[in-house]
Amino acid sequence: MASSRLGVGSRGLPPPPPLSLLLLLLLLLGPWPAAGHGGKYSREKNEPEPPPQREPGGEFRMEKLNQLWEKAQRLQLSPVKLSELHADLKMQEREEFAWKKLKAEGLDADGERAAKLLRNLSVILAKYGLDGRKDAQAVNSNYLSDTAEDDSLGDPKLEKLWHKAKSSGKFSSEELAKLWRELQHHREKVHEYNVLLDALSRTEETQENVISPLDVSRVKEDVLHSKHAELKDRLRAINQGYDRLRQVSHRGYGAEAEFEEPRVIDLWDMAKSSNFTEKELESFREELKHFEAKIEKHNHYQKQLEISHQKLKHVESFGDQEHVSRNKEKYAMLEEKTKELGYKVKKHFQDLSGRISRARHNEL
Repeated sequence: MASSRLGVGSRGLPPPPPLSLLLLLLLLLGPWPAAGHGGKYSREKNEPEPPPQREPGGEFRMEKLNQLWEKAQRLQLSPVKLSELHADLKMQEREEFAWKKLKAEGLDADGERAAKLLRNLSVILAKYGLDGRKDAQAVNSNYLSDTAEDDSLGDPKLEKLWHKAKSSGKFSSEELAKLWRELQHHREKVHEYNVLLDALSRTEETQENVISPLDVSRVKEDVLHSKHAELKDRLRAINQGYDRLRQVSHRGYGAEAEFEEPRVIDLWDMAKSSNFTEKELESFREELKHFEAKIEKHNHYQKQLEISHQKLKHVESFGDQEHVSRNKEKYAMLEEKTKELGYKVKKHFQDLSGRISRARHNEL
């Protein structure tokens, strides 16, 4: 049993052998090992081994994220989806290191931040088909497309809106492309909500089967209550978003549309219903314009990355080695830039969402 083991310095150890016996044993054991090779009692053998280092070329500092990244590459996701996944994993890594720092300082005693990290990771796994479910990769499959080849959104209500808008004659080709992006974005929000709901259900089942001290149980109940509130907020935003899309599909966009990108439109709608002053709201509007420009730049690089990928595959089939090398170099540059911009967009979105959440919290 573990409790019967004696540590160094414990009482009950046998007395040391005589010096003469030690010398005899050393002579019988043969030549001593060279100092540089580290014998049994050398510094190298007794000092703790350094922690395993990240392999050269590893994308992330956390091994579990490297494993997910490698799995995604084996699944042969498109270059654009890989760059999006890279940005999501970078955000996850950033949040996990921030949580570890909080934990070291004795914070997050209720485990709320840790639970949120697990939920975020669950969303990432589901979003990119890394959770083992066959239907998971269907989500986000038309991410880069401006219009749908098969008009498939995986949701009958959204597809009905899309077909109605297409046949109405009220939309230009650019407006249809915008509506398609908004419908895709709405589908992704619904998917994320369902993943979070599933994760919360599993948490509640675990909570029911665990007997905890009364004060700990109350803390956990408070955390679950806050998560229910978060889900209610998400569901309300989804319903409001669907109502707006339904109106747009019937009437068209009109001249009053202020922003083009779905994420920016969502943020602006939430900001208008929050507790911002008129001056704060105007400042937020200006920041959203900068954010939208950043998204458009990222979208541009995503499209260039996809074009470069197709060209590289073509050149590898027919081109000479020098031509292949030049295209690989260009592709690598675009890939790195797309990853970088993707991370900046997600971080900016998180910062803006946080400002709205804080304003709503102050309102309460």
